[in-house]
Amino acid sequence: MSGTPALSADRVRADVAALLGCAPEEIAPDENLFDRGLDSVRIMTLVERWRAAGATHLEVPDLAERPELAHWTALLEGA
Repeated sequence: MSGTPALSADRVRADVAALLGCAPEEIAPDENLFDRGLDSVRIMTLVERWRAAGATHLEVPDLAERPELAHWTALLEGA
């Protein structure tokens, strides 16, 4: 796995899906994750998990302002 970023798109999708109790492929990139049942407590969980994985700059508002998988992936991959 050398060369694979710690927070790849697959990792982000899998982490979100695990918290929502669904399969990763069920989440559309532009879907509003609040509509899927994500809440502020789960966002805080993701922020702490992803900070531990190297996204030390990440803050809760970064995710809450645009609760879409595609946006989060772009943030976390450094796009």
